[in-house]
Order: sequence, then C-alpha cells, then structure tokens
Amino acid sequence: MPKIKTKSGAKKRFALTGSGKIKRKHAFKSHILTKKTKKQKRNLTHNGLVATCDVYEVKQMLALK
Repeated sequence: MPKIKTKSGAKKRFALTGSGKIKRKHAFKSHILTKKTKKQKRNLTHNGLVATCDVYEVKQMLALK
C-alpha cells in the first residue's frame, strides 16, 4: 500500500497544536482591506481553531488519520 500524500494546500493552511487541535487563520484578511473597519481587521488577525465537525476532513487532508 503506498503512503497517502498530504494535500499541499492544506499543509500551508493548517497547523497542529501540542494538544492535537488544528489551528487555522481567519479568511477575509488578505485584500480589499480599505472598506473593512479597524475592529474587523484586528479581530481577523488572531488565529482560530478548526470546528469539531470539520476536524475529520482536515486530518484526512493532512494524512494524519
């Protein structure tokens, strides 16, 4: 059986924490920032965690399970 390849788009976007959770960045922070408020851009700066309902799919993309 060959090894399962990691999706290259997923490995750029997700990272594992020490406790096994999956970190992600918020969307809508890359361009067209002039019309967004300072508060909105500031809140999008912080990293978030992948929702529990999506963890299985993300782990499959990262070839973890």
